[in-house]
Amino acid sequence: MPTTDSPGDAGPGGVPGPEGERARPGTSAGFQAHVRAARSEFEHQIDRARADFEEVNDRINARTGRNLLMATLIGLAVGAVVLGSLLFIKWLFLVFAIPVCLLGVFEFSRALQTAGRRVDVWPQVVAGAVIMLSAFFAGHLTHWALTFGAVAAVIVWRLLAQMIASDGRRYGDVLGDVLIAGFLPLYVPFLASLALVLLRQEQGEYWVLGMLIAVVAADTGAYASGLAFGAHPMAPRISPKKTWEGFAGGAVATVIAAVLWGIFALHVPWWAGAVFGLLILGCATVGDLGESMIKRDLGIKDMSSWLPGHGGVLDRLDSILPSAAAALALYFLFFPLVTL
Repeated sequence: MPTTDSPGDAGPGGVPGPEGERARPGTSAGFQAHVRAARSEFEHQIDRARADFEEVNDRINARTGRNLLMATLIGLAVGAVVLGSLLFIKWLFLVFAIPVCLLGVFEFSRALQTAGRRVDVWPQVVAGAVIMLSAFFAGHLTHWALTFGAVAAVIVWRLLAQMIASDGRRYGDVLGDVLIAGFLPLYVPFLASLALVLLRQEQGEYWVLGMLIAVVAADTGAYASGLAFGAHPMAPRISPKKTWEGFAGGAVATVIAAVLWGIFALHVPWWAGAVFGLLILGCATVGDLGESMIKRDLGIKDMSSWLPGHGGVLDRLDSILPSAAAALALYFLFFPLVTL
């Protein structure tokens, strides 16, 4: 009994029809169909990998409170600039350090204003620039004298501005404004200027870089260890996400990094590197918790949103500022060991 050709199997005279041509692997249409299927499968795999990555990234962001990918990219970019300036032409570090410090002063001043404090932003910025520049270009006594003068100037400016305003502001609020006016230049530009005092010393660039490496090691070690093992909050009322497990991981990472840097770059004994690492760890932790207390008092999460994944400039400087003072003291204590 004769069979009827099914559609697409063959046309008149037994010639394959269009559908049959697409079904045959040896034809160009069959090859194109295979390519389309492979591309569709590849796109499906990419979409699934992207969804898995976003899910994991969202869990990490929810646990740590910041965008890990953006934080890493920005950290690498900043690290490359700092590394290049310190290792090749150390005075170029000023081109990076001074503007960053003044941005920290600016955003801290604006955050205080948002919280209802009377802060004179531009006088604070000018005072910060004077303190920072004198640290590198002037002698120690001149640096201290200009720092004292800058603090006195912003306090007097605030008192005169309040007298001119005559707005009936309460005595307690005015006193608070005056204390903040004197605290701000000491907290940000003066502590940052100690890193520039260290920079101008013999081989000071290596000590500044060692301090920054120790701070980064403390932060990275605490972050990774806290993410993996964190269970016991360190200071829940100040910074709920910090744990003792994270602190322990940061301590291990900081000591290892400081010992290695001390031996191979600073040429000091291993125990001096260990002391360097432990002291920087303590100062970095105190600086981080101290800024967290300030932000909690102001009712904000970050000083600003200028650095995605990090928050504000001051949110990255909080660990560095007190560490600069410790690094400078350790330089004068341990540098004589280099010549032994």
